[in-house]
Amino acid sequence: MAALTAFVIVSCGVNPSVSNSQLATMTGDCRQISHQIGETEICGKPQRLVALGPDMLELLLALDVQPVGFGDYVRFEGDYDNPPQQIPYLGNRITNPIANVGWSASPSLEALVKVKPDLIVSRELSADLYATLSKIAPTLFLKQYDTEANLRAIATAIDTPQAEQVIAQMQQTISEARQEFASTVASHPRVLMLIAAGTSEMRLVSSTDNLCSGLIQELGFQLVYPPNFDPAQQNSLPLSVEELPSLNQADSVIILGFDFALTPTVDEFATHQVKMAKQRWEKNAIAQSLRASQAGRTYFIPAYTCLGLPGPIGTELYLNELQQMR
Repeated sequence: MAALTAFVIVSCGVNPSVSNSQLATMTGDCRQISHQIGETEICGKPQRLVALGPDMLELLLALDVQPVGFGDYVRFEGDYDNPPQQIPYLGNRITNPIANVGWSASPSLEALVKVKPDLIVSRELSADLYATLSKIAPTLFLKQYDTEANLRAIATAIDTPQAEQVIAQMQQTISEARQEFASTVASHPRVLMLIAAGTSEMRLVSSTDNLCSGLIQELGFQLVYPPNFDPAQQNSLPLSVEELPSLNQADSVIILGFDFALTPTVDEFATHQVKMAKQRWEKNAIAQSLRASQAGRTYFIPAYTCLGLPGPIGTELYLNELQQMR
């Protein structure tokens, strides 16, 4: 349960109330960029960028930026000397070895100093960490899941016009997917979405500001909730197996699986994330009694694809996983 809670906190946490317009004021070759902690001045064109979190790495790569350092949600020992075999989903887009700067939520300051970054990008963490990182390099703490604003902020910081093109392509991808899924939405509109390491460790996913549930609703599906649950007030909710029959109106069940207890190879990563959840679900009599299970409409998707990668690359990966539902 500790592992599940940690991942949910990292990936599904309640968003800060601070607005993240991330507008920049141009002064010569310097930009003042507003973000979740305050404003950061960035001058010139940063060349040595560090991404704390796969969500930030995804945005850099979408903007054709090769980072010099990366901190993942998954603890990994040693530098990324062979990124395609070490970094799930994104490593094949990295052209050179890069430094491992530690766990994204608590990076190694020694590793960061060694890599000599001129810009650090991260989702919002603590103000104390921001103050520390800002002594190493200009730092942006961006609002989690606010993909379009974050792309614009990073693009302004690195002085590239590519953000709008990337955003337009992402919107086009979603628009095309909405048409592709129209018949499925019409015939099986109601979806129950869970995140789980197994049926004994499940949480309901309801928040519309993460890609997992947000994209499902953009495609036209309706999320199923327990009685007296207010999705406007709660992002997620612990759910026992015994409560599943109260959600039997769902036409389909999506289970976002994860398992970070062991770090598998990149080739095994996706299968490893859903393996335990799938085994426990298929062996549980209550889970198998649901209408969706009886109809063969239970789908297991790695949570990393939509919680860890909420941007343009993750959108395509997640849509590919959702093709199971058609």
